[in-house]
Amino acid sequence: MSRLWSRFGVRGLAVALLFGGVGGGYYLGEDREAQQRSIDAQSAYDAQQAEWDLIRQQRAAHLLATLDQRAAEREAARKAAEVAEAAAERAKRTEEAVSRKRERERREKEAAEQAIKPYDGPIPDSCNEYSGNRAIGCALLLDAGFELAEMPCLDKLWTKESGWNPKAANPSGAYGIPQARPGNKMATVGSDWQTSPATQIKWGLGYIKGRYDTPCGAWAHSQAEGWY
Repeated sequence: MSRLWSRFGVRGLAVALLFGGVGGGYYLGEDREAQQRSIDAQSAYDAQQAEWDLIRQQRAAHLLATLDQRAAEREAARKAAEVAEAAAERAKRTEEAVSRKRERERREKEAAEQAIKPYDGPIPDSCNEYSGNRAIGCALLLDAGFELAEMPCLDKLWTKESGWNPKAANPSGAYGIPQARPGNKMATVGSDWQTSPATQIKWGLGYIKGRYDTPCGAWAHSQAEGWY
């Protein structure tokens, strides 16, 4: 009887061990599959995270590149504006200079057109064509070394200034035929400068020669400026 139970006990134990091994193997296989699924899921998650990180890096790099490009464009635009402004300023100054030059040339042209030419009328044959203080003036003009052709200019000049009147006085202090100012300048030629036409004419001819070279030069200046 005890042998029989021994046999049944051994067999039962063997069966139990068999089923236990099968069950343990099943659960062990299930655990390994779960672990593998967990590893695969983690790998997929890591791969996804890596992909997202790469996308974020690419977006950040693109954003930085865009910002750099915009900054470069703004700097280029600023420099272009500065260049354009400087060019416009140079053009403005050039235009103003050209305008001033044209205006100056216009005024000079008008002045040249309006300037009265030196006397080019008839020339007297001799001083005999004159009388009074003009005849004295003609003779002294020749004595001073001027040509007879200068006499018409001298006549016009002093006719305008004093009418050849040796006592012509001006409130400014000018006096005599040549309108010396002050009149006592003529004392260098003679003490009778207040009354002598000859003294006044000699002084006047000397003044004209020293300042305008000739009576016609003095007359041209008087026409242009109103005085000599």
